[in-house]
Amino acid sequence: MNEPGRKVRGVEYESVGEDYLQRRQLRRGAAGWVLLAGLGVAYVISGDFAGWNFGLAQGGWGGLLVATLLMATMYTCMVFALAELSSAIPTAGGGYGFARRAMGPWGGFLTGTAILIEYAIAPAAIAVFIGAYVESLTGIGGPLVYLFFYAVFIGIHLYGVGEALKLMFAITAVAAVALVVFVVGMMPFFDPANLFDIAPTDAAGASAFLPFGYVGIWAALPYAIWFFLAIEGVPLAAEETRDPARDMPRGLIAGMLTLLVFAALILTFGPGGAGASAIQDVGDPLTSAIAAPGAYGTQNWLYTFINFVGLAGLIASFFSIIFAYSRQTFALSRAGYLPRVLSITSGRRTPFLALIIPGLVGFGLSLTGQGDLLILVAVFGATVSYVLMMLSHIILRRREPELHRPYRTPGGVVTSGIALALAVVAVVAGFLVDPRVVIYAAIVYAIMIAYFGIYSRHHLVAQAPEEEFALIEKAEAELAGSGGRDG
Repeated sequence: MNEPGRKVRGVEYESVGEDYLQRRQLRRGAAGWVLLAGLGVAYVISGDFAGWNFGLAQGGWGGLLVATLLMATMYTCMVFALAELSSAIPTAGGGYGFARRAMGPWGGFLTGTAILIEYAIAPAAIAVFIGAYVESLTGIGGPLVYLFFYAVFIGIHLYGVGEALKLMFAITAVAAVALVVFVVGMMPFFDPANLFDIAPTDAAGASAFLPFGYVGIWAALPYAIWFFLAIEGVPLAAEETRDPARDMPRGLIAGMLTLLVFAALILTFGPGGAGASAIQDVGDPLTSAIAAPGAYGTQNWLYTFINFVGLAGLIASFFSIIFAYSRQTFALSRAGYLPRVLSITSGRRTPFLALIIPGLVGFGLSLTGQGDLLILVAVFGATVSYVLMMLSHIILRRREPELHRPYRTPGGVVTSGIALALAVVAVVAGFLVDPRVVIYAAIVYAIMIAYFGIYSRHHLVAQAPEEEFALIEKAEAELAGSGGRDG
């Protein structure tokens, strides 16, 4: 039964009974740092198999290289900051929990919903790429393939998180082997001239290195992000981790280092073996690279192997981001930011509606078949959340220097400040490719903000973990006579 609660600077809290949280429990202790590192790589590894190559069509190889270096810097700095935040504030809310602590309910909601846009849309883009690989292998693609993969992998998550994470780790390991085999197979065909075979345009600064000029670097940023997008989802597993203070930093950093190596190898030997122009606008760039006239020129054993085993990479990210969107939906719902029914868990401690409903939305969007445009929508949500999470790190360092931080970011606010500046650049870059897509995403974001402003901010749950510690902190500050902050 709900009881009236306190009002705290523009939001209202309701107190709930014990049964509320008992019906919203996740399975504890399901993952250590090795599984977390695997989860981090799984979130992202599909970006090595498809999606990044559209950056070649926007900036050429040179433009995509510069964009990738910038985004690699942003993500590396961000991971160090998130390692600190997740060790200090280990809740299933992830970025929402960090921003809630730093910037109050509005900051938490804005961050959490931006992350939710990213994670609800990214699987739809990946489903389109899975369809392209399946079609090149079997001749069958499209909506039936999308539906099959959504149904199967949501079903596995419904069965249980421990089983899902272990299967995810195994699939990711197979995908990593496929990437290594691809790189080795393309090495004999590597020629630096292949990197620069896109003809220069008349844009400002255009050259063989930057065929679309300086603006091509900006336009390539959303696709460079695809090499790393979703690594920030690892903290969403905090409540299902054995020792978050120890395991979260290790898992995040190990996962990021792995992704940096793969990005460097794929960006070098994919276009370097086949030619940048051959793979700039295809849904299956690795198999297309193998079959390109400049490489093997035919569908040989390597083509079949990468096509078949490479599906594991796309599946790993598809599978793991389903986990991510369900946990973000669960946390926001449990705290009352989204309809509370979405956070109810089954007897196996899985948030079944938080798995199914965003999955239906994603499946509907996958039917557009526009993987490159869906990437832009996912990147919009991601980059907005990066700005807010890095602001949260800086604010908490300034406002709460005594907060217990089992791990501390090297370089402190300088590191998170670099990530913040680059995230702002990345937000703007999305408008260069197709402003209509980003505007549509912004409209959805605005609708969600309106829901919070009109309804849910008056019905937040005081006992939700992300909210409870903020209210306790507020009360302690008032008792100390300081007046506290807004909570």
